[in-house]
Amino acid sequence: MTSGIAVEKKKLENPPLKLHYLGDRVLRQPAKRIAKVDDSVRQLAKEMLQTMYSSSGVGLAAPQVGINKQLIVIDCEPDNSDNPPLILINPQIANYGNDLCKFEEGCLSIPGVYIEVTRPEIIEVSFKDEQGRPRKLQASGFLARVIQHEMDHLNGVLFVDRVENNLVLTEELKKHGFSMQAVKSIS
Repeated sequence: MTSGIAVEKKKLENPPLKLHYLGDRVLRQPAKRIAKVDDSVRQLAKEMLQTMYSSSGVGLAAPQVGINKQLIVIDCEPDNSDNPPLILINPQIANYGNDLCKFEEGCLSIPGVYIEVTRPEIIEVSFKDEQGRPRKLQASGFLARVIQHEMDHLNGVLFVDRVENNLVLTEELKKHGFSMQAVKSIS
């Protein structure tokens, strides 16, 4: 699956979009479906990719840059110029596998904080690509985790809300200047 959006995988001194951080209300609002995939959506995806690469991320959801739309960009191999990024518009998870796995997650909206989160190992996701074509994708491992992490953003959920170890969570957040009050636990 290739993206028709070409973006150089490099850090920009002034990325086009501004990241929002834990505690910002915009991160807690459910994103709205995109009614029509057009040039403005493709331009937004391009700017999101540039912002993601500039911040050394592997995924970015529109709410993280203050835009209330169901749009996600992902690149699990940001150092591989042959690997095109994935653009997911209005994504929905159709199926979750039964196997769960724990893995450390981080987030561009919560810089410096890395904590283990349990998620399904395999998912099937349906979405529209940057041309508005319906797509289905079965993802496993790291890609499945990144998709679920970014889709949480579309529902106003952050990975820290899923952390089971409150002691570690409190320490990590405090160490990086974030408040435990900004967490809305769902585990």
